[in-house]
Amino acid sequence: MARYLDPKNDLIFKRIFGEHPDLLKSFLNALMPLEPGQLIERVAYLSPEQVPDNPAKKNSIVDVRCKDNHGRQFIVEMQMYWTSAFSNRMVFNTSKAYVSQLKKGEEYELLQPVYGLAIINSVFDHKTPEFYHYYQTVNRKNTDEVIKGLEFVLVELPKFKPESWTERRMAALWLRFLKEIKDETRDVPQELLSDKDISKALDLCERGAFTEGELEAYDRYWDAVSVEKSLLSGSYAEGRADGEAIGIQKGLRDVVLKAHRAGMTLTDICTLTGFPEEEADKIIHNSQRRN
Repeated sequence: MARYLDPKNDLIFKRIFGEHPDLLKSFLNALMPLEPGQLIERVAYLSPEQVPDNPAKKNSIVDVRCKDNHGRQFIVEMQMYWTSAFSNRMVFNTSKAYVSQLKKGEEYELLQPVYGLAIINSVFDHKTPEFYHYYQTVNRKNTDEVIKGLEFVLVELPKFKPESWTERRMAALWLRFLKEIKDETRDVPQELLSDKDISKALDLCERGAFTEGELEAYDRYWDAVSVEKSLLSGSYAEGRADGEAIGIQKGLRDVVLKAHRAGMTLTDICTLTGFPEEEADKIIHNSQRRN
C-alpha cells in the first residue's frame, strides 16, 4: 500500500506543479475563471525569482510562475496560513510581473494580463461560507466594466466541500487532492485515482519516490510552518489581550525578535509580520544594542 506525502508541503507542491506543465495546465484551467475559448493549451515556466529594478531591494520568490499560449502570466502560490502581509505580497508579485513584461520604449498595448492564484490552508474571511474569491478591478457602480491587467483568485481550502462545486468537477478533484491527501493517507478515493492528471500527481506524492535528503527537507518545512504559526498566534493573543493597536504592534515586534533568534531570514520574518525590511532590521539591531 502506497504511503503519500502531503501535496501542500512546499517541496511536493513545487514538484507537482513546478516540474510538470501538463499538471499545471490542468490545475489552472480547473481553478481559474477562464472563458471556454480562452482555456490554456500549453504553458512555459518562467523563473520564480523576480529581480527588482532597484538592486538595493530584495528579489521576490514565488512558488510557480508560467506563461501560456496566449501570453498571459500566472503566479501560483500555496500558503499554509493567512497574514495581512500575504495579500500585499501577492499584489506586489503580480504587479511586478505585469510591469516587467515591457522593455524600455515598448508600447503598452503589448502588455498581457497577469493572474494570481493562491490556495490558502486557513480561513481569512469569516463573514461568509464562500471559499472561492475572485477579484478584478471593476467599476463599483457597474461591475460589468472591468479594467484588464491583474486578476486574483484566493481559495480558502478548509471551507471547501466537494458537493459545493458539482458544476466544476475538475476543480473539485484538484481541491480534494490538496485537502484530503496527507501523510497518514493510505486509501485514496476512487474518484481521484480514476482521473489521469490526479493519478499522476498522486504518483509524485509517493514517499518512496523521494531521497532521504528530500524527506529531511520535507520535515524541516513542517517544522518551520509550526514555528511561524505559534509565533504569529502568540503575537495576536498579546495584541488582543492589550485591546489596542499598540498591543498588536508590540506583539509583532516580539515576533520579529523571536523569529530572528530562531534563525529565520529577514525576508521570511517580514512575510510573517508584515513589517518592511528596514523596520524589522531596525528592531533587531536596537535589541542587540540594548543587550
